[in-house]
Amino acid sequence: MSTIKITKDNFEQEVLNSDKPVLLDFWASWCTPCKMVSPVVDEIASEVTNAKVGKVNIDEQPELASAFGIMSIPTLAVMKNGKVVNSMVGVRPKASILKMLA
Repeated sequence: MSTIKITKDNFEQEVLNSDKPVLLDFWASWCTPCKMVSPVVDEIASEVTNAKVGKVNIDEQPELASAFGIMSIPTLAVMKNGKVVNSMVGVRPKASILKMLA
């Protein structure tokens, strides 16, 4: 599966109502560390079957960034049953990101 572009319009359907955990990547096109994490997140999306992977462009979705209190990017957050259960900020190795989903 590929990453899902998460917007305020599909957030409820794709994230809140998901029967699987959802890994969210909060990013922006001007953010160099985000560009480093993005291919890793894409790779995870193509490999995992027990979770969804979504990307939130904070410049296009300021309401979502604000709702999550995003202060630094990239921020990765795992949501289960509509709640954030794990999060991390900055560039991390693939193994660390996968561990968030475990």
